[in-house]
Amino acid sequence: MKDGLISHEHLVMIVTAVIVGTLARLFTIIEDYRQYPSYPNGYLIHLLTGFVSAAIGAVAVPALMTKNFIAVTFLTAAAQQFRDVRKSERESLKDLEHTEYAYRGEAYIDGIAKTFESRNYFALIVALITAITMELIDAKATWVNVIAGSLVGLIVFYFLKRFSKGKSIGDIADVEQGTVEVRESELYVDGMYVSNLLGSDHASKLFETEGLAVIIKPHENHLRITLDHFGQRQAALFEATRALGLKRYHFTRRDFENGRIVITLVPIINDIDRLIEAVKKTPLLESTRKSKAVMNTNLVGKK
Repeated sequence: MKDGLISHEHLVMIVTAVIVGTLARLFTIIEDYRQYPSYPNGYLIHLLTGFVSAAIGAVAVPALMTKNFIAVTFLTAAAQQFRDVRKSERESLKDLEHTEYAYRGEAYIDGIAKTFESRNYFALIVALITAITMELIDAKATWVNVIAGSLVGLIVFYFLKRFSKGKSIGDIADVEQGTVEVRESELYVDGMYVSNLLGSDHASKLFETEGLAVIIKPHENHLRITLDHFGQRQAALFEATRALGLKRYHFTRRDFENGRIVITLVPIINDIDRLIEAVKKTPLLESTRKSKAVMNTNLVGKK
């Protein structure tokens, strides 16, 4: 940096790091199967916060190299910015709770808010590593620095994504179609009592003709600790109603003897395969108690 101007090398470094860091944030938005955040406004908000995060990480290295230590203090401001992202996301989801087919639940909302906070760190770290790599390579050919920095940044992003990727219900349990049965005003699924709140003959007939149900069976007995958690069952019910819509009635019940979990509803779209897939892909919440095996990450692709 000379006479208050950024040198060509540092300008290329900052632009490259910002682009790679922002792409890292974009990739994490695209992969979200739950279609959240919404498009286009939700995408725009999170993409812009990712851009700001990447910019903070990108300018850190040139600032240190030019002994501009005041600029480095922006890194400390980043932590507060990311906390604000989590706070605003939590408040937004809580405000929408009464508009959904079923509640997400406090545990699910907390997990989503933490996820969006951590993904901004992705952008910052990837941009920072990209800039550091370009500074260390310091080749005479600019394109060599750009390619090397981008490649290392994307590799770091891959490992970060694998490390932070949680498991879903389908990883620890079998999800199968359940048989809906109505006995007078009582609802049963695969012989398991669910509810006596159907009341009228119309409600009973509606469930008999249009009701769908799935049974969640944990692979091992200790995994019931996670699946029996109310927040986890509420999250599965929410994803089921979001995938199929809700015409009327939705229930979740657990079998205390063998650990089976029932999700049943009268959906708008009557598609059992879609229901099974939605429940399988429901993420395991960090706030639920898990065994050591369940907490293993997917670093470098390990199962």
